[in-house]
Amino acid sequence: MLEDFFKIIIDLKNVQRKGWKHKLEIKNPESVADHSFSMALMAMILSELHKLDTKKIVKMTLLHDLVESVVGDFTPEEISKPKKLELENTAMEKILNILPENLIEGYQNIWNEFQLRNSEEAIFVHEIDKFEMVFQAKHYVDKGYSKEKIQSFLDTANTEIKNKHLKEIISKLF
Repeated sequence: MLEDFFKIIIDLKNVQRKGWKHKLEIKNPESVADHSFSMALMAMILSELHKLDTKKIVKMTLLHDLVESVVGDFTPEEISKPKKLELENTAMEKILNILPENLIEGYQNIWNEFQLRNSEEAIFVHEIDKFEMVFQAKHYVDKGYSKEKIQSFLDTANTEIKNKHLKEIISKLF
């Protein structure tokens, strides 16, 4: 039933991003829905500029953390990548099976592509995920949180983002 799918979307507003909560000790950090919304708008604009498949990228971006409504947000220290992948894939299968049958395969393909990083769009969305994180880190620094405490987030982004245009934008932030 669509109502169940829409409830999962709404529940994402209540899932706090654990990394900010634990490492910066923020009492009310952004939610996963906040992150996904910011990321979707950034992805939309940047994919147009890079002449990528914007429609696919926006769909992928909106789906990329939807499973966290069911499984929660994990930090890399909490769970192994294979276990996280298994939990997320199982959750996404259950979530997508709520949808009308004619939609399931298309969204499942986008999800699989994202998870496997087997396209230029999927790689781009993974990089935008880290790119948005850098902007959120800058926001927290501007609000008075320690740059030293956010350094691990910046290091992760620096390692994972390869796109020169994204790196150039980030270099102007700090």
